[in-house]
This record gives sequence, C-alpha cells and structure tokens, in this order.
Amino acid sequence: MIKFPSYIKDKNKGLSFESKINKANEYYKENNIALIYKKPTPIKIISIDNETQLITKAAFESKSTTDYNGVFNGKYIDFEAKSTHSKTSLPLKNIEDHQIEHIKNVLNFGGISFLLVEFSALDEIYLLKGDKLLAFLDNENRSSIPLTYFKKEGFLVPSNLKIYVDYLSVL
Repeated sequence: MIKFPSYIKDKNKGLSFESKINKANEYYKENNIALIYKKPTPIKIISIDNETQLITKAAFESKSTTDYNGVFNGKYIDFEAKSTHSKTSLPLKNIEDHQIEHIKNVLNFGGISFLLVEFSALDEIYLLKGDKLLAFLDNENRSSIPLTYFKKEGFLVPSNLKIYVDYLSVL
C-alpha cells in the first residue's frame, strides 16, 4: 500500500468503500481501461406522493446478485464488494448464499468474478478471485475468512495518486 500524505489519506478515508470503487470505475472508463457499473438494487414502487412525485413506499423486488458488473479486456466482469472493521477476518454472514451462487454462475459461463474486501481498520483492500472464494467455502468449516487467507490466496490492491482502489491492476 502506498503511503499518502495525510491530507490525501484523510480525504480518501472519509469516502465509503463503494465511493472509492465508483471513483476507480470512473477513472477506468475515462482512460478506456474498462466499463464497470454499480448495479442498482431492484425495487418495486408501491406508492408515490402525487404532489411531490416522491416515492413514499417501496419494497425490494428481488434479491440482488453482486454489486458491480461490466467489461474488462473483452470479458464480462462481475464482483461483490465488502467492507469489514475486523483486523483479522471477513465474517461469512456478510456474503449471501445467492451471491455465492451468482459468482459460481459467472465463473461457469467464463466470466471474471471476485470478491473485493476492504479491511478498514488496517487500511488494506484485497481482491479474492471467485475460484479461491469457492475453494475456501468448499474446504473450510469456518464462520469467517481469515485475513491470512486473503494474504495467501488473494491480492493486495494497490493505491496511487490517480486511483485509490486500483483493483484491475491485480487481475
């Protein structure tokens, strides 16, 4: 991880993990590297205030799959982003069964799928490819993925002055 001057580090620390990824995706698009978007969660509008045209009641229409998808190097890319305050692991309860199933499906169809995890207390971000995630789930009987697994099987995502979460550089 690059050591930023405090005024830059403090500015970026205030951003949510999702905002950092969104800024990276803007950079990738502007520099013709990749086209990746945040997927909206599907909702069903139940009622609208006719006077203000604001939604007053809505419900989730279906479970969402993963957070982001797009195209990189001519291949479909799809990933889930998670953030944890833990210094030692990512709790598996943070990953829904339908998200794991979606990652399997993307891999089965030849796409690129992975988990992007921010360990906020450590100021570290790791990319864990979908096949490594599935291998862990198949072979371990744990309630969390330890940081040591991310360090061994994943990739530490670099930061630089142009892009705080340069996750595509490790694919």
